[in-house]
Amino acid sequence: MQVSTHNFSEIESELRRRSPLESLAFLAEQFAGRAVFSSSFGIEDQVVAHLIFTNKLPIRVFTLDTGRNFQETYSTWARTLERYQQPIEVFSPQAAAVETLLAEKGPNSFYHSIANRKECCHIRKVEPLSRALKGQQLWVTGIRAEQSPNRHDMTSLEWDEAHQLFKFHPLFDWTFQQVRDFVREHNIPYNPLHDRGFVSIGCAPCTRAVQPGEDFRAGRWWWEDASKKECGLHDVGRNAVPA
Repeated sequence: MQVSTHNFSEIESELRRRSPLESLAFLAEQFAGRAVFSSSFGIEDQVVAHLIFTNKLPIRVFTLDTGRNFQETYSTWARTLERYQQPIEVFSPQAAAVETLLAEKGPNSFYHSIANRKECCHIRKVEPLSRALKGQQLWVTGIRAEQSPNRHDMTSLEWDEAHQLFKFHPLFDWTFQQVRDFVREHNIPYNPLHDRGFVSIGCAPCTRAVQPGEDFRAGRWWWEDASKKECGLHDVGRNAVPA
């Protein structure tokens, strides 16, 4: 099948008949040399990385090092390299932009307003992501539908208008328990913060453990309105079906 924006529905139909691994293999073949997976070393991302690495799929794996990750995240990164012996590319924020932000607004400006927080996210995550995705045709993520109210409106395959590429979420319909069971079954290294109530793990200053009964994303930017809890990586140009 020749992949293009004109046969979006056909590709969706093809993927619905396949498992996550089969879907990744199919898309990796269709987007040969132009497929990438972004990992933040959360438990879902570890499942996807396991599928890519153990099956030697031609999908490049990269991560965004914001400079403010938990030490547990860096340790999971190191353990992943040791386990799979496969490269993980790194994209970091532009040093000059970080220096200017800190000089003008200090180290904790993101607590003061949503605009400030999104500015920090843009510098540390969104801009590096744009560089990572430049020239690519398929972006694979570890997103699941139940992670956030905003994500229930998404689909497993999307056209990302902002980056002009396809976006695929192989675990989109999985539950958190399915993810944990798969990790346990395959002895996949994962972030120990998940065992301490952390569900969605981002930068250390912006992430806390989730309390019993709270939403999956309650631990991210907990001082903000729940409906606004995205960092800009996945909320721009999504759900747009290509013309």
